[in-house]
Amino acid sequence: MRIVDLIRKKRDGQELSCEEIALLIRRYVAGEVPDYQMAAFLMAVVFRGMTMVETQSLTRSMLETGKVVDLSFLPAPKVDKHSTGGVGDKVSLVVAPLAAAAGVVVPMMSGRGLGHTGGTLDKLESIPGFRVRCTEQEFKRALERNGLAFIGQTEDLVPADQKLYALRDVTATVESIPLIVGSIVSKKVAEGIDALLLDVKVGTGAFMKTEVLAESLARALVETSKALGMKSVALLTDMNQPLGHAVGNAVEVEEALRVLGGDGPEDLRLLCVEMASHMLVLAGTVKDLPEGRGRITDCLRSGAGLEKLEQVIEFQGGDSAVVRHPDRLPHARLRQEVASPQAAFVAGMDAEKIGHAAMLLGAGRDRMEAQVDPSVGILVHKKVGDRVERGEPLCTLLYNDPGKVPASLEQVLGAYHWDHQPAQPPALIKKILQ
Repeated sequence: MRIVDLIRKKRDGQELSCEEIALLIRRYVAGEVPDYQMAAFLMAVVFRGMTMVETQSLTRSMLETGKVVDLSFLPAPKVDKHSTGGVGDKVSLVVAPLAAAAGVVVPMMSGRGLGHTGGTLDKLESIPGFRVRCTEQEFKRALERNGLAFIGQTEDLVPADQKLYALRDVTATVESIPLIVGSIVSKKVAEGIDALLLDVKVGTGAFMKTEVLAESLARALVETSKALGMKSVALLTDMNQPLGHAVGNAVEVEEALRVLGGDGPEDLRLLCVEMASHMLVLAGTVKDLPEGRGRITDCLRSGAGLEKLEQVIEFQGGDSAVVRHPDRLPHARLRQEVASPQAAFVAGMDAEKIGHAAMLLGAGRDRMEAQVDPSVGILVHKKVGDRVERGEPLCTLLYNDPGKVPASLEQVLGAYHWDHQPAQPPALIKKILQ
């Protein structure tokens, strides 16, 4: 069978068989299909889409190109949490330690930030000495000892995804639900987990801007996860404004520490409690969400979640003293307040512009090989529904290079929408799919 025939078939909107998809993926990973042919196939998928059967076949074929980690030696249920990415989204730094403190094993294989969205690995690496590159044996030892580990994708886990992800990034083929599903679910199954909690962001700062698109992605993720033998629940959560107040790397770690210590922004704290509770239900360690909330709230009040994160940081080579002394985290040398241009209520925000402003200061990257500055970022003081007087600070820019401030300042000011009537803050959780 010729690869060009498969490309033509998908270009013309026909459904590929499981065998055809498996052949294409297998030969691509083996180096027998050149990038230009795979790029043509990916573009055909972007325009023509895939059926659910095709999507599941793609995911399974990608998974079969690498190994699946065997975590059967761990008696506790294994549950991971994945976010589709947002602005100020430091939820994993809070939820994972809380769920682990409550008795769930949490193998967190996380990613890096690209564009306006932050990445969990970048945030963790702002902790001096923290190692996210671990061997499989180190990963297993960490889970056995602490019930939690944060790692990046290893070379032998879903090599098809590593090749395809790099190609999609440079061929404008990222925006495709089947390709997104294949990438996410294949990696999660390869982790050896029993269940997956999905945080599908929707809004101005999310990859999916509308609730219709976000729900389509969430349903495809849940159905494909189940088809590959993994329990799954998806929460559609708001990203029409930054989550919490901190946007950056070290500043988000510091905010996560505050939440684990029983403080921190209310929206972030509430969302983390809900997500961790869902993880306990998926694990089967509680009978329902109310019991899960009670267990997670106890872990917050007792400091068990904070203690768990401290153990993980120490085990992975980081300076665990940052948990009690956040001033040991990197801090920007300079700061500038962004004054409100008028007296009004904040009626809405473009979270993507806030994320882009932080990226311009050095907190994010516009290409995968770019370096981030862990110390810079933005503190958001005013959000939707807040009353602001003229000249009152909206945000504070934290930076090291003054030359980067004007462009960032322009983005921040353009992110705010005003009204003379108070607005209702958006609901944190829009829908639950299971």
